[in-house]
Amino acid sequence: MILVCGEALIDLFVGEADGLGLNARAVTGGSPFNVAVGLARLGVPTGFLGGVSTDRFGRLLTDTLMREGVETRFLKRSVRPSPLVVVSPDAEGQPSYVFHAHDCAERDLTTADLPPDAFQAIVLGSYSLAVEPVGSALLALAEREAGRAVISLDPNLRPSLVGDLAAWRQRFDRFVRTAAIVKLSREDLAAAYGAADPAVLAAGWFFEGVLLVVVTDGEKGATAYHRDWTMHRPGRPVAVVDTVGAGDTFHAALLARLAQRGLLTRVALASLDDAAVADLLDYAVAAASITCTRRGADLPRAAEVEEALHVPRA
Repeated sequence: MILVCGEALIDLFVGEADGLGLNARAVTGGSPFNVAVGLARLGVPTGFLGGVSTDRFGRLLTDTLMREGVETRFLKRSVRPSPLVVVSPDAEGQPSYVFHAHDCAERDLTTADLPPDAFQAIVLGSYSLAVEPVGSALLALAEREAGRAVISLDPNLRPSLVGDLAAWRQRFDRFVRTAAIVKLSREDLAAAYGAADPAVLAAGWFFEGVLLVVVTDGEKGATAYHRDWTMHRPGRPVAVVDTVGAGDTFHAALLARLAQRGLLTRVALASLDDAAVADLLDYAVAAASITCTRRGADLPRAAEVEEALHVPRA
């Protein structure tokens, strides 16, 4: 099983005013939540660890995980409210986010709530890494499991939530030392490290024990960095509705493909060849492109991704 850890929240999509107020639609979201659902839809046994509210939104989140086949016995039920994110996509489908997530349920996770189970892989990321007490709890889990599970890390950086970026980088560096995979977007790279060369950054992470670094770049595709080589695969042109959940889809699909190919171990990751990585990136890019054709984080199922892979790029 893959254990996905972090926040589950409500994305509030705000539309046009109707004369009395703004039209809005509340849907399930949160980067780790999306990854968990994406993995389950791709046929991978998946569990979710995080604080989830007992309020109406929290019940929606829990019901959705159960309906999608995600194991929910690792949830910490909390009386704190569900976090909300107001999402407003622009004309090109690029979303802006305003977070209402102070003292909410996703933060209500401590080391006492960590499961004793062993997992094939553990997925960590987003702002839960940086807020307390959940950030310290997840770091304890990562440091405990680094020797036996593949840990995959996605910063999904939200500067408005994490506060001091220097302190965030120090915390993130500790997570990196536990990781086998680091997946980040070009936007994450710029926000966290400015104009740093991703190849130089990856080389430093390899020294810390990371085995694979992947940088996504929207419609331009994705680039993978390994100790001995670098590989880029292009994007797939699609009619974009919005890009909400595209990065989460890529992360879920990357891990699902590794699991499908029997490569989700540190030994296998260390010896990946060009053909294997091309397959991984193409699969993840195809999955993310499907999500971009839909409203919100509606991640694809395995059959849809396989079908997309057989459609030639335009």
